[in-house]
Amino acid sequence: MLESRSMKILQLFSIFLLMTIFLTAQTASEVELTAEPHHHAALENAYVRVFKVEVAPHQATLMHRHRHDYIFVSLGASEVENDVEGKAPVMLKLRDGETRFTPGNFAHIAKNLADTPFRNVTVEFLQDDRAHQSPPPKWGVNGDEERGLQVLEGGTRDIMFVQDGVRVSEFDLQAGGVIPRHHHAGPHLVVAVTDVNVRSNVEGKPATLRMIKAGDVAWIEGDLTHTVTNVGTQPAKFIAVEFQ
Repeated sequence: MLESRSMKILQLFSIFLLMTIFLTAQTASEVELTAEPHHHAALENAYVRVFKVEVAPHQATLMHRHRHDYIFVSLGASEVENDVEGKAPVMLKLRDGETRFTPGNFAHIAKNLADTPFRNVTVEFLQDDRAHQSPPPKWGVNGDEERGLQVLEGGTRDIMFVQDGVRVSEFDLQAGGVIPRHHHAGPHLVVAVTDVNVRSNVEGKPATLRMIKAGDVAWIEGDLTHTVTNVGTQPAKFIAVEFQ
C-alpha cells in the first residue's frame, strides 16, 4: 500500500515537473517587442514608440508581446497569418497603406504567406493606460471631427478612427494639392506611404520644405497653424497620427 502511494506521488511529481518545464519553455520563447529581430526601432518619445517591420517571404517573426495599444500601416500589399497566443490563426489580406488599430497586451507570431516582403510601420501609443482610465475629450463638437471624408484642393483627407484619444487620418494629395490652413494643438506623427515632398507654410515663420521617403516617419511638434502643399511631381499618400 505504501509502495503504491509512493509511486502515485512520484508520478504526480513527474507530471508537475514536466508541466513546469513546458511552461518555462513557453515563457522563454516569448520576447519583448524591442528584442524581436524583424522590428527595428525608428522613433521614441513620451507619446509613441515606432518600429519599422519587415518579414521576408514565407518567414515569420518570433513570438513577441505587445504591451501597448498600437496601429500598423502596411507598406505594400501582403497576406499574413496572425497567430495570437491562445487563439486560432487568422488570415489577413492587407492592401498598400491599409491602417489598423489593435488593442495591446497580447503575444503573437506574424507569418508572411506572400512571395514578397511583409513591411509595415508599427506605432505604439505609450499613453494608452491613461486614456483607458480617463477617456480623453472628443475631437470637435460632439465628436464631429472623429470620422469622415473631407475633399481638399486637389486631394482628400479620410479621418479613419479615433482610439485612446489619438486621431488617425489618411491623406491623398495630387501634385499641387493643398491641405488648407489648419491648427495642431498637440503634436502629430506622419507616416509616409509614398514619397512625400511638401511645403509647410507655418503662420509667423518662413515656409519650409520637407521630404519624407516612403516607409519613413516624421514627428512634428504641436501648437502650430499651417498650410501644406504637395510640391512633388507625383501624388503623395501619408497617414497622420494626431495627439490632443
